[in-house]
Amino acid sequence: MGAPPSARRRRLCDEHLETAVVELLIHDQRVHGLRLEATVDGGVVHLTGEVDRPADLALARALIGRLAGVLGVWDRVRVAGRAPVVLDLGCGDTRQYPDNLGVDRRRTPSIAVQADLAVGLPFRDGCADQIFVVHVLEHLVDFLPLVDECHRLLRPDGVLHVLSPWWGHVNAVADPTHVRLLDTQTIKGICSRPDQPRRWRPLHVGCDGATVFADLMPCDGDVPDVELARFFD
Repeated sequence: MGAPPSARRRRLCDEHLETAVVELLIHDQRVHGLRLEATVDGGVVHLTGEVDRPADLALARALIGRLAGVLGVWDRVRVAGRAPVVLDLGCGDTRQYPDNLGVDRRRTPSIAVQADLAVGLPFRDGCADQIFVVHVLEHLVDFLPLVDECHRLLRPDGVLHVLSPWWGHVNAVADPTHVRLLDTQTIKGICSRPDQPRRWRPLHVGCDGATVFADLMPCDGDVPDVELARFFD
């Protein structure tokens, strides 16, 4: 794993990738006609718009995720007229999107619910379409209970978005409150835990030399090894 790309290279790669995504949405007959718009920032594709069915959004995510350079697919897409319910766990002072429901143990202007992520979350089963866990897992000695909580809270077609510092970058060790080092293989461990059936299907997993990215979908049962082999040794 090399150093993260320079700001100039990142900008040019984002421009190239954004063109590729827009062309896919226009010319691929499987998604042609969907009312979706896309921008790209740091290898993450941001989708907005509206679709009629959850399957339409899932297909767009899957096709975009096959493009080289995509590190994640995030969206604020309305499905059948309904805006997504998005939890932003450990958001601190900054939510990933303004409409996200911020959750943190520290009260800030960005949170809607004050809760300790290490001891469970005060939400009902299957309440969320998406959950953001951005720069959170590295602060927890044992993050698997939180991952299990996310599985409980997500709807069957929901997505868990994870970002954490890559273990080989200085950001991973510069913050003294970090207690864990993460790699893409850590995400493999989440998807394929030896103590339980596979509960997460990887949609996108990657690293840009500074940050580990993962988009995971909950499942209850076997995930074909070929899906894991896309991202993991």
